[in-house]
Amino acid sequence: MSIVRVIGAGLAGCEAAYALAVQGHEVLLYEQKPVRFSPAHHSEQFAELVCSNSFKAARIESAAGLMKEEMRRLGSLCLEVADTCAVPAGGALAVDRKLFSERMTQRILQTKGITLIREEFTDLDDSMPTIVATGPLTEGKLAEKLSAFTGGKSLYFFDAAAPIVSAESLDYSKLFCQSRYDRGGDDYWNAPFDKAGYEAFYNELINAEVAELHGFEKDQPVYEGCMPIEKLAKRGLDAARYGPMKPVGLRNPMTGHRPWAAVQLRKEDAEGSMFNLVGFQTNLKFGEQKRVFSMIPGLEHAEFVRYGVMHRNSFLDAPKVLDGSLRLCGTHQIYIAGQLSGVEGYMESAAGGILAARFLNSRLCGREPVKLPVETMLGSLMHYLGTENRDFQPMGANMGILSPVGEIKDKKERYRAYAERALTALDEWLEKE
Repeated sequence: MSIVRVIGAGLAGCEAAYALAVQGHEVLLYEQKPVRFSPAHHSEQFAELVCSNSFKAARIESAAGLMKEEMRRLGSLCLEVADTCAVPAGGALAVDRKLFSERMTQRILQTKGITLIREEFTDLDDSMPTIVATGPLTEGKLAEKLSAFTGGKSLYFFDAAAPIVSAESLDYSKLFCQSRYDRGGDDYWNAPFDKAGYEAFYNELINAEVAELHGFEKDQPVYEGCMPIEKLAKRGLDAARYGPMKPVGLRNPMTGHRPWAAVQLRKEDAEGSMFNLVGFQTNLKFGEQKRVFSMIPGLEHAEFVRYGVMHRNSFLDAPKVLDGSLRLCGTHQIYIAGQLSGVEGYMESAAGGILAARFLNSRLCGREPVKLPVETMLGSLMHYLGTENRDFQPMGANMGILSPVGEIKDKKERYRAYAERALTALDEWLEKE
């Protein structure tokens, strides 16, 4: 078998290194932490989650759930570990982020065939089979090397993370427990607003001071899926109320009615000692976050364990620079995995690591990779990455990228049909691969 380099021990890098080692290859896994940390990373552990601790919906009739089931059938290490440190999150799969990273690190270090090299990797060349999984914050000499390989065809957008508050600092007399539509039990705490309270909060939110972005960064695009709450709110009075603050599926037991708007709080750890403000990604100054978010009912005296932050995310213009197997065009042995390839989301990134490893393994074994069927969620994502697009932007799993399954009017039935078709196609692909 071959010696292979994997650059980066995030979600995609860990999946790629593990998949290649299981196939019998010798893997040199490069990780720059703790020699160097990116602006968003703080832990020495692998697979660090820097934004939400949620891997999205678990039910198979959802886009995220279908993708995760496909990943499980491809041997996903991330999902195997996630199941051991899950925290209540309604119909979603969420994890204790610290425990998840610790267990991912332990599994990788215990896997035969993986050699860890803790140093910043900068000298990229085409002399050895390599998977670059350095994530959306790739910078420095490695970014320059990638830019040279791609002829400068790289893009970027801005991403944001939500604040986290301590559980003991909340006023639970003003909160109530319920998941939307009672999916998953009482896994979320809800902070309900009445109309007057919401409008007062809204006015302070849209007028709060944001952290300054410098130079050419000021007018760059923000990814729609991680829109800062203050930027979303400026689209109109009800924009947030129809977004992360939507009250649908909730009933406030203190009034017997649906609240005018609601902020949901999700556990950050298994003990429930910290909560994430769901959908409250932000670029407000830290002092303004404290002032404005303390207007949320029950958070008047909240202790902010982590304030929200905003950072630049880089990605490649995949249709122009990657082939159908995630290989960098013009190279023989360089593959790109994770968010750098143009997918968006934790599990999408992890899936990219699995797929890059499988494609590379096929070539190392002397055969051409077999494309994933487009009926699968992962196959559709791969198809998106390879389809010419004048304004290419990162894409996450969604039912809209799947080909029609026929005229099924009932949404639940239609999504179930998508899932059944996808898993049948994937199983057939696995038999041929």
